[in-house]
Amino acid sequence: MKIHEYQAKAILARYGVPVPRGDVAFSASEAGDAARRLGGRVVVKAQIHAGARGKGGGVKVAPDAEEAERIARGMIGMHLVTHQTGPEGRLVARVLVEEALQMTRELYLGLAIDRAIARPVMMASSAGGVEIEKVAEVTPELIVKEPIHPGAGFSAFQARNLAFGIGLEAALVGKATKLMASLYDAFRATDASLVEINPLVVTAGGDLLALDAKMNFDDSAIFRHPDLRELRDLGEEDPLEIEASKFSLNYIRLDGTIGCMVNGAGLAMATMDIIKLAGGEPANFLDVGGGANAEQIRNAFRILMSDKHVRAVLINIFGGILRCDVLAEGVVAAVRELGVTVPIVIRMEGTNVERGKEMLRSSGLNFTTADTMSEAAERVVVLVGAGS
Repeated sequence: MKIHEYQAKAILARYGVPVPRGDVAFSASEAGDAARRLGGRVVVKAQIHAGARGKGGGVKVAPDAEEAERIARGMIGMHLVTHQTGPEGRLVARVLVEEALQMTRELYLGLAIDRAIARPVMMASSAGGVEIEKVAEVTPELIVKEPIHPGAGFSAFQARNLAFGIGLEAALVGKATKLMASLYDAFRATDASLVEINPLVVTAGGDLLALDAKMNFDDSAIFRHPDLRELRDLGEEDPLEIEASKFSLNYIRLDGTIGCMVNGAGLAMATMDIIKLAGGEPANFLDVGGGANAEQIRNAFRILMSDKHVRAVLINIFGGILRCDVLAEGVVAAVRELGVTVPIVIRMEGTNVERGKEMLRSSGLNFTTADTMSEAAERVVVLVGAGS
């Protein structure tokens, strides 16, 4: 689950991470009032779940409250387009109005789970204010890392290693150590999967402040944090992803024309890869999970076909807990109920596979079956081309 910048800063501040003074505003008049409370000169920042907002015109400096109100009037209601939103952009429903600061340095600080070592890792870089992915690609030596043992926690010596590693002068090392410890406390206490401060700034007065903040949370742990669940902004999420979550389905919309229904994230990734290898483009990632029943299969198919870009469907299932006959029952029912007209290619293996195939053959519906993943991908790509 993702949250907005102003929400992330409120959480970090509770754990002792210093942040600029600011208020969220849902209207231009609220933005003007916030600017007056903050002393006039402020920064107005569009609040959407995407980065690179400044490049798209979503971050602007206002010299006074009147200009802050004018800027907010133009931002609220606009569709902000960045390279992370796609060409359709994201609707701006609120802005963050913050005090304008004089900065001498921009740094990067983040916490994420390194799955290769199964530990959280604190990362810092002297190249703040730019996308950390570009820094990692072009100048990886500018990123220093400290893996954190869950039992031992984040140690002061690790914080000092990071502080000196990004070139902080001795007078700031103590402040940085305290800030990093607070950041780890927030990360651990909220079951976060990612926390980023980019940039972490050194002010003209010699303070460290989180000028921006991003937090993502582990969906599997949200039940432990009802207060965090309330921060979810459904307006920032794809309606089909929201609908899928109601039925314990994992759905992510993509840009292609071939709908993918699978059971298991690994199989989903492999299926999307093999579709691209065959010359097609997946329209979604739809994982029904290992224990899906016929009703979930019907709901999955309904959600999948709600995407008007889908011109063919590839179903790739390994029947373990989800038996092949249960899959076939759900698919047949869904196709009949929804009146699906696009081509459907099915590749399944595992428990009750022959019974499942017989159910598909006897249904009277026009399914195409395949025995291997590559065969299924090639066939669905051909069918998409034939329907163009």
